[in-house]
Amino acid sequence: MAELPTDVSIELASSEAAKASRRPAISPATLHKLSALLTLWVLIGAFSFGSPAFLSVNNGLTVLLQTAVIGLLGIGMTLVIITGGIDLSVGSVLALSGTVAGLSIKAGIPVVPAMALGVAAGAACGVFNGLVVTKLRITPFVATLGMMLIARGLALQLTGAAPISRLGDAFGVLGNGALFRVVEMQANGFPKVIFPGIPYPAILLAVIAVIAAVLLNKRPLGRHIVATGSNEEAARLSGVRTDRTKIAAYTLSGALAGLSGIVLMSRLVTVQPNEGVMYELDAIAAAVIGGASLMGGVGNISGTMIGAFIIGVLRNGLNMAGVSSFIQQIVIGFVVIGAVYVDQLRRK
Repeated sequence: MAELPTDVSIELASSEAAKASRRPAISPATLHKLSALLTLWVLIGAFSFGSPAFLSVNNGLTVLLQTAVIGLLGIGMTLVIITGGIDLSVGSVLALSGTVAGLSIKAGIPVVPAMALGVAAGAACGVFNGLVVTKLRITPFVATLGMMLIARGLALQLTGAAPISRLGDAFGVLGNGALFRVVEMQANGFPKVIFPGIPYPAILLAVIAVIAAVLLNKRPLGRHIVATGSNEEAARLSGVRTDRTKIAAYTLSGALAGLSGIVLMSRLVTVQPNEGVMYELDAIAAAVIGGASLMGGVGNISGTMIGAFIIGVLRNGLNMAGVSSFIQQIVIGFVVIGAVYVDQLRRK
């Protein structure tokens, strides 16, 4: 092959160098994450300016507790969205898992094994979703919509649409306990909380987030999830078992929805079969705000955590401002539309 003249090769080299110099120093995904983080800080600043109590320790712990459930659901939703799918059943699976745990305790099973059964019920729903999507070739939207109705119907049927109460103090430890809590007995015989401690749900969220991040970035399954969402056919031809990968993603989403149900019901110390309505939208919002693309192939756990805290802070701040829940839905709806629009701009 003939060599290029020296002046031509120099021109090509300078052209490549010019292109490299024009490339952005920050990747679009990182820029999206930074913009979400900036949005979170702006919200915190705005709400703290409007109400000094917003930055109190007790309110901060309330935000952590509210965000824990959204974050756990968002992590599972992120894994599914990265594969190019969606899971609309997480809110109903949350209620069904809590129902299974509550009925198991009523049947005489100890608290921890009963909670494990609840998480297993959620994972089973995820397996069902994965099988319907991969084997029956039904679109994820329709498949998980069907599971949303099935799980909610089962929860209501098993309980007669009535709450399950009197589950014992041990059932409420996970949702209401805290690490390093310091309580002092006063002279009048009443306890005084010196330090409220770190809530167990917040610790659980941090642990699950770290595990999910390692899975997504360091383990073969995580790389297969990203590859499947980026180009399923190319991934399949490269040796990735795309059907198994999708089933694994939906199973993890179902299991995390089950865990979210256990945490939420433990906070209430009562199983409510009507809980979890519209929670799937919060989970989708957290993932999308954090940078996950509904087209698949893009997403990360740290971004989802930022998105979950944006939703949690937004709801908490609007509650403190006396804004009705209906207006909150409108605001969050606009936030989701804005996040999807930003994602489209990023992809272009």
